[in-house]
Amino acid sequence: MKFSILGARVIDPVSGLDQVTDIHLAAGKILALGAAPAGFSPTETIDAAGLIAAPGLVDLNVSLREPGYSRKGNIASETRAAAAGGVTSLCCPPRTKPVLDTSAVAELILDRAREAGHSKVFPIGALSKGLEGEQLAELIALRDAGCVAFTNGMVNFRSNRTLCRALEYAATFDLTVIFNSQDHDLAEGGLAHDGPTAAFLGLPGIPETAETVALARDLLLVEQSGVRAHFTQLTSARGVALIAQAQARGLPVTADVALYQLILTDEALTGFSSLYHVQPPLRTRADRDALRDAVKSGVVQAISSHHQPHERDAKLAPFGATEPGISSVELLLPLAMTLVEDGLLDLPTLLSRLSSGPAEALRLPAGRLIAGSPADVVLFDPAASTVAGEKWLSKGENCPFLGHCLPSSVNYTFVDGRVSYNG
Repeated sequence: MKFSILGARVIDPVSGLDQVTDIHLAAGKILALGAAPAGFSPTETIDAAGLIAAPGLVDLNVSLREPGYSRKGNIASETRAAAAGGVTSLCCPPRTKPVLDTSAVAELILDRAREAGHSKVFPIGALSKGLEGEQLAELIALRDAGCVAFTNGMVNFRSNRTLCRALEYAATFDLTVIFNSQDHDLAEGGLAHDGPTAAFLGLPGIPETAETVALARDLLLVEQSGVRAHFTQLTSARGVALIAQAQARGLPVTADVALYQLILTDEALTGFSSLYHVQPPLRTRADRDALRDAVKSGVVQAISSHHQPHERDAKLAPFGATEPGISSVELLLPLAMTLVEDGLLDLPTLLSRLSSGPAEALRLPAGRLIAGSPADVVLFDPAASTVAGEKWLSKGENCPFLGHCLPSSVNYTFVDGRVSYNG
């Protein structure tokens, strides 16, 4: 198929392009911006007057739940949901069953993602075997099988010495390591941010130091080993301050934040709704404001959904017995547009944090609109609205935003020049 998208406001954060023009797609690539090449005859023409064309969104943390947790979701359902949210490229964490610590599991995920065809999937491999924090996984075999980075998730290594050796090994081969910095001992048993809200509700708390103690250690080990590091799911003001200091010292460090952390605070827990049960927890208004400032300044260069779909029963028990996580990838663009609507970010900056920023953090071939680049494009209407849940594609309905009217709506998502989603 050959497409001509006519008259859209085209925003490309990498080149700085922001103007009304045309885009022409063919053979899976962006053929040209502006005038069509001589002799080009599109199969389909889209009148995009009043719409915005941007690089397809890049989400660095989308749990696909396959293999092993099909009751919660699968590759087909969750990549379809991602495309509805404007996502054309996503990274999936290694917490599957079996754990993504062998090339066979990576190849299975990639094969099924290609069969589904809704969005591009980039697996993140386990840093240790079985995510147990004891023995190093076969990182080179995983890299060769398609893994773009490595993490141990929120499972701490049993020994700082072992972690340091793992980072040194990763640095030798220029691999990227992703950190979920949370100290197990300080966070153990906690359900909410350790503050007035948790105390009022009688919920065991997770102090800010659970993040900052682990983050300080991880940054020191990054400095010693020289490994490329990405810090994910930051939640605290002091946490982003530590990242800013590390970047100022020249460490190869990037960071992301979960979109819901930019919107919600621990005050949302007042009604004991398990839909707000997440790990790491929602924190204070001051922390949320600091995260927003870090996103605006570029200290945090990526906004991710941190999509975790669950079956209905996982959220039906009393708060402390429920499973943490929010299903939100198919709302990524409309939900993020609330930050523009509220005047917190301008549109080009937001699109940078949703596309080129995350792509650069993990060196993914995505996030830009230039001739010759993959034809991964999201076309959306900023004047329209999306009623969350009206058309729900994820298997997980554990989303506190269902029923909300959100700004903008995704009209088309193109992946390699194919229409992956048509709203």
